[in-house]
Amino acid sequence: MFDSTLRPLIDPPLQILGRVLAATGLSANQVTLAGLGLGLGAAVAIALQNFTLGLALIVASRLADGLDGAVARIRGKTAFGGYLDIVSDFAFYAAIPVAFGIAFPEARLAALVLVASFILSGGSFLASAIVAAEKGWETRAQGEKSFYYLAGLAEGTETIAFFVLFCLRPDWFVPLAYIFAAMCLLTALGRTLVLRSMLERQS
Repeated sequence: MFDSTLRPLIDPPLQILGRVLAATGLSANQVTLAGLGLGLGAAVAIALQNFTLGLALIVASRLADGLDGAVARIRGKTAFGGYLDIVSDFAFYAAIPVAFGIAFPEARLAALVLVASFILSGGSFLASAIVAAEKGWETRAQGEKSFYYLAGLAEGTETIAFFVLFCLRPDWFVPLAYIFAAMCLLTALGRTLVLRSMLERQS
């Protein structure tokens, strides 16, 4: 929901840091994999109930996730880079709720519901991107991306905000997880309705 609003604010500093990383010879894919490693490290820390370390690694992971795009814009975007970025994001998004489910056995149902809602929201994200590619739709509202997709109530900014809240208040994980799961479900429903409306207007 807030991704397109924050893009003009975060892209300039990311672009500066991206130039520095590109000058060292690092590729965008290496930055993506580093971000994934940090994110999975965050999940391990959370599973061990070290929430401060988990929070720090989440922030570092998402910084790398922003920097890989900046490096790609400098060194040249590739189709595989876009693929790797999405797969890494989804792996990270799934790992954090699972980690809380491991840390707190009583929270496993909430963790499972949240992961299931991620699957549905992610499915609507990718399916809408496929349709958009077939129709030739384009936008830069969310920044320069590898492909077009429909925005929603729960996007990257909201996901990271909730992950940060999980770490700051792990005792609130269960209610927060259900709230965010509901947001993800509404996102999937909203994308479906918007996509149907867009297709109907073109028919």
